[in-house]
This record gives sequence, C-alpha cells and structure tokens, in this order.
Amino acid sequence: MTTLAPPPAPVRQEGPHHRAKQAFDGGLASRARQLLTGAPEDPRWARPALLAILALATALYAWNLSSITGNTFYNAAVYSGTRSWKAFFFGALDAGSFITVDKPPFALWVMGLSARAFGYGTWQLLLPMIALGTGSVALVHRLVKRDFGPAAATLSALVLALTPITVAITRDTNPDPVLVFLMLLGAAALLKAVRSGRLVPLVWSGVAIGFAFNTKMMQAYVVLPAFFLVYLWAANASLGKRLCNLAAGTAALIVSSAWWMVVVDLIPVSSRPYIGGSTDNTVWDLVIGYNGFGRVFGATSSVGSQGNSASFGGDAGLYRMFNDIMGGQISWLIPFAAIALTAGLVLRGRAPRTDAKRAALMLWGGWFVLHYLTFALAEGTFHPYYVTAMAPGIAALAGAGGVTLYGAFRERAAAKWSWVLPTAIAVSTGWAVVLLERVSGSGTLYTVAEAVVAVAGVASVIGLLVARFTKRQRLMGVAALAAVVALLAGPAAYSASAATSGTNGTNPTAGPGTGGGMGKGQRPGGTGGPSSSSGNSNSSTNGDGSTPGNTESVATESSGTVSGTAEAGSAESDASGTNSDGGGMGGETQISSATVTYLKENQDGATWLVAVATDQTASSLILESGEPVISMGGWSGSDDAMTLAGLKSLVKTGKLHYIVISDSGRGSANSEISTWVKANGTAVSDHSGLYRLDASDVG
Repeated sequence: MTTLAPPPAPVRQEGPHHRAKQAFDGGLASRARQLLTGAPEDPRWARPALLAILALATALYAWNLSSITGNTFYNAAVYSGTRSWKAFFFGALDAGSFITVDKPPFALWVMGLSARAFGYGTWQLLLPMIALGTGSVALVHRLVKRDFGPAAATLSALVLALTPITVAITRDTNPDPVLVFLMLLGAAALLKAVRSGRLVPLVWSGVAIGFAFNTKMMQAYVVLPAFFLVYLWAANASLGKRLCNLAAGTAALIVSSAWWMVVVDLIPVSSRPYIGGSTDNTVWDLVIGYNGFGRVFGATSSVGSQGNSASFGGDAGLYRMFNDIMGGQISWLIPFAAIALTAGLVLRGRAPRTDAKRAALMLWGGWFVLHYLTFALAEGTFHPYYVTAMAPGIAALAGAGGVTLYGAFRERAAAKWSWVLPTAIAVSTGWAVVLLERVSGSGTLYTVAEAVVAVAGVASVIGLLVARFTKRQRLMGVAALAAVVALLAGPAAYSASAATSGTNGTNPTAGPGTGGGMGKGQRPGGTGGPSSSSGNSNSSTNGDGSTPGNTESVATESSGTVSGTAEAGSAESDASGTNSDGGGMGGETQISSATVTYLKENQDGATWLVAVATDQTASSLILESGEPVISMGGWSGSDDAMTLAGLKSLVKTGKLHYIVISDSGRGSANSEISTWVKANGTAVSDHSGLYRLDASDVG
C-alpha cells in the first residue's frame, strides 16, 4: 500500500510590505532595548551610567522647583506672548507690543509654547529649560562617545551635568540653555559632515547655529571659526568640494539667522514694537551694537550701544575666569582641559588629515578657547552665566582628553607620558583646593568637599605613579577613579548649592558669595548685577545695590491675571504710593500694590495700564497686574522708545491714561516728557509720582 505524503505547506510569499514590517518591528524593538541596555558593543555599565547621569542632571535642574522665580524680565515677555500672538512673534515685553525685550525671541517662543499648552506658571516655563539642559548632557555624551568611546562620553556628560553655572542657569528662564542646546546640535551635524564629507549635515549645522543666533544673536557665532576650520581641514572630501559645501552651509546659516531680523526691520515702525536695546529702532543695530560688538568692546566703541558697560564677573582680562566671582562657576577643570587638549593634539599629530579624533579635539578645543578669550576679554556687559556656553567644550575635553591621557599613560613607553596625566590631575586638584579655600567659612559642605578633593587628589597621583612603575593595572584603575572624585567634588558641592536654593533670575550663580560683582565700567543705576554677596544664587542685586524683581506668579484660569509679588527695588513700597530709586525715566520706580489696584480700577478701557521708566518696573507690574505696561526707556531707561509725540498720540486715542514720573529725569527727551506730563496731567493724590492724562489734556 502506497502512502501519500501530505502536500507541502504553501510557501508564503513575502512581499516588500511584509519585509518592511519585519524590519520596522525588529528595528523598533531593538531600539527600545538599546534605550536600557545600550549598543551591543558597549560595556554593560555604559547605558546605566548614562541614565544615572541624566537622572542626576534632571534632579539638579528641577529640584525644589517651587522656590525658583526665574527672570522677571523674560517671564513677563512670555506671559505677554500668551496673551497676544503679535507680542509672541516680536518678543514684546508687553501684550500691547510697545517695546521688545533686548534679545531675539526664539527662547521666548520655546517657553511661550509650553505656557500656551500647559498654562502660565513656574514649572511650565522651566519645563523646556530642564529638558534642553538634560538634552545637552545627552548630546555631549553622544558626540564624545562616537570618537572616544563610552568611558570618555560618560565622564564628559558627568562634567557637564555638574558644572555649577550650568546648573544655576538651567534653573532659570534666561535663554542660555536654549542657546547651548542649539549650538550642540550644530556641532553634532558638523562632525557628521566632517566624517561623511556630505553637504546636507553641514546645511543642518548652519540652520542650528542660525536658530541659536535668534536666541542670543552674536554669542551663537563664537564657535563659528572652529566650525569652519574643522570642516575645511578634516572633512572627508576634496578641497574644491569642501569649499563649495562651506559656501552652501554659510548660505543656510545666513538665511536661518537673518530671516526674523529682515522681516521685523521691513515692517513699518508704526506697525511693530520698538526694538528694545537698539539706538535706531532696528534689529540690525541690536545685532551689531548692544548684543554684538558692544558686548566685546563696551559702550565706548563706535558700534557699542547705550547702557552696555557693566561687568558683573570682574574686570576684563585673561584671569577673569579664575577670579573670586567666576572661579567657582566654571574654572574647576580649565587647567585639566587645557593640558588634555594640548597633549591630545600632540598624540594625534601624525594622523591622517581626516582623522576623526583629531577633528573632534580641534572642535572642542576651538569651542573652549574661543569662548574663553571672548568672555575673558569682553569689555561690555558681562554676566557670569554667559560662560555656561563654554561648559560643553570643557566637558568634552575633560572626558575625551582624560581618556586619551590615561591610554597614553598606560601604553606609552616614553617617560614623558608618565608625568602628563598625574601633572594634569595635580594642577587641577590643587586649583580646586584654592577655590574651596576661598569659601572655607561658608558651610560644612565646602569644608568636606575640600577635604575630599585634597585626599582623593593626592591618592590619585601617588596611585597612578606607583601603578605605572609597578605595572599594577588594578591600582591604576582605582587611582583613575580617585582622580574623577578629586576633580568633581568641588563642582558637585557648588551644583548642590545651586539646586537646593532659590534662583534669582537677574544674575543666577552657584555656591556662596566670594566677591563683588562689578568690574570696571560700573555705572550708578546699572542694568543689574551682584552685590558683595553676588556669588549666591539668591543674592543678586542691581548695580546700585537694590534687589531685582523676584516674581513667583501664576495665571489664574478665570481672569488671566498674574498673582505674586513684584519687588523692583530694595526699599519696600509704602502702602499707598511709589518709591523712586534713580529717578526719572532713567531710574527704577517701585509701584505699590495699592497703586496697582487703583490703576486696574481706573484703567477705563486703555490698552496699557500705566507707562513707567524701565523694563524692570514694567515686567514686575505686568506679572502682578496681568495687564500690558509700557516701558518707556527699555532695560536701563536709555532707549528712545517713547517720544513726546508718541505719548500724546497714545493719550489722545485713549490707549494710555497713567504715567509715573519722578522728580529727577535724565536726557532731553525724558525731561521733555516729564515737563509736559507735570504741566498737563493731573497728579493722583496718595500715589506719589502718578499722573492721569486724558484726551482733553493734549493740546
């Protein structure tokens, strides 16, 4: 009997859609696993270490969130942008769009979209800052890992997460965390373009830096010389193609940088707000003046802008990053980074032109050196938190350079390499002891940190040398870990201080106070800076010693008004009037809560609640009242935003009824306005300096 075998199962025809689905499912599952385990070639500790560092960074940036007030100036602009799309686009301080802040609006857009999505409040504004700060740590890890491996990447990410000034500024509503993240995106695209020689990544690099320009203008361009040099030298393409690609990338940079400026400057001045910080009501003047060459050369420069001469980080000079104010914020690993950069470039000296490690060292070295020189030598307005932009360069050099030096220390037979790594550790730990000794009386935290640095530093140097000459590899590894502890104990103490205390948004810093904040160029009634205790993130003051506005505020769902405190000066307002500090339109005037209540009750349909002298006063009033307020003189009171003719027009059309005038005006235009208001307006009793104006008062 013949047994017939069952017919073979039909072969399933796998078409392209089925194969694509398999690839997608497998790829998605693989990527999901790698989020927790890392790439297959990575050591098992690498991904958990990265996740722990990201969690640490997030905790430092978000800890005690309710104590953070942020920068009242930018808070008010974000709030105004939630009330008006016109104010949102221009970055206006007030919802009536009378005057803009003195920066381009991209960071305000980021915070504003969060506030529009989740409602206006502290955590809504800080959510994107915390996310971008943590994202910057992840980006540095990814960029360093690509060329130097997971150990270098882990160390770099940890250094950036524990950089004190980075912790302080990320817990704030200043635009710098947005700037740093965009610059790192530009660096990531640039390194990809260098490795591949392709044009598209270079174009994206230009676009990223262009958006960074629309965050803090010319500060975004500090890294450009390094970007151009690295691509021109190391890109994997012929010289002709490199030059053509650079031209195309530069075109993308120009377009992405200039589009907002061109659009705004083409709009008639009658249809847009005054450009705060400019001398001629154009964004271009703001670019080359107040936010450009004026920052570098100061107000005495022909291209400098008014009010651009105050330094809150000490006198300009190569030592600035190491002085009593700046040292604890950024300088901990500068000696190590400088030694690592030099040694790393020497070690890669005979590598091919397209060597990826040398290209990365050139990029991070250029990032560090260019920022160092720019910030150290800047004669214009300088705040300590600017140097957070230098932190990625230091972090990458510490990780990549440190691992490079460690490898040379272990493997090189030449005696000179036996001393480079121990010397770098000894110099940096010695400097950390000096920094901590400066604040030795400021608390147990810093005393303990100083002891840890000293003990771990000595143990590391001795352990490395003993291990090197006795060939004990395990001892060498333990000594390297001790070096990490020695190098990071000081920054960790400062960062913990920044994370556990409230942050003042005018001049946020980390750690205890170590010195006065004003260098040469201090002007009475300056634009804001630290006092003798300026190092503390809770103690920033204006240049005249008064405390800037700290406004903890939330928008009420029912009325859209903002509740909270608005302290624009050092003296408490009396219950029924205003206090003047500096006087006129050039000084800062404090408006009492009673006056705010009176103004709201008698606004009579006007667009603006009141006109005041400066942005500081206006921003506090906007947040307290929830209504648009005119800043007539910009940040320092020296902007020509309000003219007598403009004031008369606003009064005649019923858009403004109240103006605050003090007894000591400054400048011809300010004096003219003050004289006219006093002659034609009606002084409001019990509210000193407040005048009522109606259409009938305009001749």
